[in-house]
Amino acid sequence: MPDKVPMTPTGARKLKEELQRLKEERPKISREIGIARDHGDLSENAEYHAAKDRQGMVEARIKDIEDKLGRAEIIDPSKISGARVRFGAVVGLLNLDTEEETTYQIVGADEADAANGTISVTAPLSRALIGKEIGDEITVTLPGGKRSYEIASVEYR
Repeated sequence: MPDKVPMTPTGARKLKEELQRLKEERPKISREIGIARDHGDLSENAEYHAAKDRQGMVEARIKDIEDKLGRAEIIDPSKISGARVRFGAVVGLLNLDTEEETTYQIVGADEADAANGTISVTAPLSRALIGKEIGDEITVTLPGGKRSYEIASVEYR
């Protein structure tokens, strides 16, 4: 059995919406290929090659999303409680070097957007946080160098 893909209900909904949109795009791409094919010599037909490339990317993404949804383990953070950091937790962190406070929610890889406060469960920071509690200190190596944090809060919502 392939690994489960953890995601929040919101992440699963967004993937399903993207899948629907991509499937609706298929006929349009097929029409573009047909129109471009009618223009003659395919070896020098940029429209044809662009449409074929787009078709390949769309089909690959559809296959990827269907695979992830098929292996999805949908975890609703609002149904979780406790003081330990787990998938779905909203973790308040205090940077021990700068005294700056940040908050991140640990989510599935497809949902992660650090600029909007969500980080992938597979990210180095998430891996360092999982299993820890309020008051615990962690040191993690990030792209910008080593950082030390204290866990200030753990919430599930």
